[in-house]
Amino acid sequence: MDTTKLVKELQTMRESGYLSDAILRRAVRSLHEAEDRYNWVGVYLLRDDEPKLWLHNYMGAPTEHAEIEVGQGVCGTAVAEQSNQIVQDVSQVENYLACNPRVKAELVVLIRAGDEILGEIDIDSHRKDAFTEEDEQAVQTVADKLAEVLMYERTL
Repeated sequence: MDTTKLVKELQTMRESGYLSDAILRRAVRSLHEAEDRYNWVGVYLLRDDEPKLWLHNYMGAPTEHAEIEVGQGVCGTAVAEQSNQIVQDVSQVENYLACNPRVKAELVVLIRAGDEILGEIDIDSHRKDAFTEEDEQAVQTVADKLAEVLMYERTL
């Protein structure tokens, strides 16, 4: 997946005055449409006042996990360990938070500015072994642009 075009589009949106809400939504939609392996794509943002992630927006089947505590599931573990997560078989994860029984694999890429974690991009797939390091790198380029957008908005 080549995310160069998407990153340029997100930058153009920012330069045109769009706020992070619209830019985050565009990123989620574009990632969801980019790969048929990406059955669910969402952005969780880290709360400032408590150790919880809250679901900003998503594409795919509804989820009951609008909030996830740091340390819970693959998403919460990514924040707790301060590292991206590639899980090729979610049935092997002891603290996995099941959203949909069809999900077999999950990729979580942190949105961070330096050492500060702002949130994450969460992608689920109905296929085992769905994600590659190339997927992680491509999604990371989008996450890095989202971090820029979120940090820029703080200065406004």
